[in-house]
Amino acid sequence: MSLKSERRGIHVDQSELLCKKGCGYYGNPAWQGFCSKCWREEYHKARQKQIQEDWELAERLQREEEEAYASSQSTQGAQSLTFSKFEEKKTNEKTRKVTTVKKFFTASSRTGAKKVAQEKVVKQGQLGRERNADNILRDLKEIFTPSWELASPTEAEIQEAKAPSPSINRQASIETDRVSKEFIEFLKTYHKPGQDIYKQCKLFLDTMNHKRDLSIEEQSECAQDFYQNVAEKLQTRWKVPPEKVEKAMDQIEKYIMTRQYKYVFCPETTDDEKKDLTVQKRIRALHWVTPQMLCVPVNEEIPEVSDMVVKAITDIIEMDSKRVPRDKLACITKCSKHIFNAIKITKNEPASADDFLPTLIYIVLKGNPPRLQSNIQYITRFCNPSRLMTGEDGYYFTNLCCAVAFIEKLDAQSLNLSQEDFDRFMTGQTSPKKQESDSWSPDVCLGVKQMYKNLDLLSQLNERQDRIVSEAKKLEKDLIDWTDGVAKEVQDIVEKYPLEIKPKNQALAAIDSENVENDKLPPPLQPQVYAG
Repeated sequence: MSLKSERRGIHVDQSELLCKKGCGYYGNPAWQGFCSKCWREEYHKARQKQIQEDWELAERLQREEEEAYASSQSTQGAQSLTFSKFEEKKTNEKTRKVTTVKKFFTASSRTGAKKVAQEKVVKQGQLGRERNADNILRDLKEIFTPSWELASPTEAEIQEAKAPSPSINRQASIETDRVSKEFIEFLKTYHKPGQDIYKQCKLFLDTMNHKRDLSIEEQSECAQDFYQNVAEKLQTRWKVPPEKVEKAMDQIEKYIMTRQYKYVFCPETTDDEKKDLTVQKRIRALHWVTPQMLCVPVNEEIPEVSDMVVKAITDIIEMDSKRVPRDKLACITKCSKHIFNAIKITKNEPASADDFLPTLIYIVLKGNPPRLQSNIQYITRFCNPSRLMTGEDGYYFTNLCCAVAFIEKLDAQSLNLSQEDFDRFMTGQTSPKKQESDSWSPDVCLGVKQMYKNLDLLSQLNERQDRIVSEAKKLEKDLIDWTDGVAKEVQDIVEKYPLEIKPKNQALAAIDSENVENDKLPPPLQPQVYAG
């Protein structure tokens, strides 16, 4: 979805919130712009194509094996030892291929699954010497057919489904017990359909318990198939009125997802946690973004508006504490309604969609909800698809997805800033100019005033530090220049007055060195001491 940033604020065309296939339902970035219905159709088409290609590959490999076997038989003869080893190798290879082909199929690929199962049974009947045909058929049914779609489950299967599995047979939480009791009480009002609904839910939970090794997308597909299957049965087989169908589906989702939450929310096999940390780090880096930059039409100086903003932030944060997708959606809806009320009080007129999205972005930036991406992915995967396709829940959820996408791609142009200012704000070198303390309203919280005062003080200290660093660098340059200047002056003097070293003078001769009669002279007088 292309978001546009204009001087008057952030704008998204409402048509871009709808499914890009043109069905009229709300789309979702997680579904590549499709609604859940169209996305499932596109997903099934791609999946069936892949399944067909894989099946053709398996058949080709099998034909090549048969041809190689026939060729070896015609050239080498039927030696018992060689044949025995070849049969053993062939059995192992075939078992490996059957296991590989099984992995390509899941319970979600119902279209064409029974036909594939039948073809597989026929081929195994022709080639199999290891397994019984009844065992093959039973195994294929378990692989390709969801347990809730079996026409008439046997009494043993029902008893097995009622028995708690090892992973579920743990100490149930208080909330799980409460939800289970509420679900049973709710189904009592449906009489016979209620018993069938409960049985289908128990079978589904047992099936999901045995499919922990599936990817989260495949588990999501199983859940969506189950929702669709039960809704169709409520409307067609049990003739339940539409308004009661919606209530029943809400209770079914609550019962199912309360038990499945710890297994399917932010599983280790996905990168949801990594995305959470990335978004959280991004929001922290954007802490300096002001309402004016986003053109948010909300005046937090008005006490009523400030209370609405606080409630909206509380609701979006509270979303992470809920276990049921519908309850998480309810938190998003309450948050959005508080935003609309805040805009209405500020502008004294109803809020528009162009006012809502920037304010929602501001609330997300200010609240920094925990595990935001994990919650969005959880709702997308396991919520009743009808809630995301239509209604106010679907609209608000789609806008939240747009807000997160905008935050991830937010740049200088989006905030009407120069790239230089944007980079300085992101690196923390400076912060946008805050409101002067003298102009604060007397109703503003003292803590908020002190916070902005401290931010101003930090900004001033940062500017002083920058000046000190600049002066220190200048002083360092001056010292280097002075040292270079002194060295140059000394060099000039040395060149102008070069040092000349004269040779050493000869030793002076004695005064009487030329007197040839030195030898005839008397010796020099010696001092004598007389005793007196």
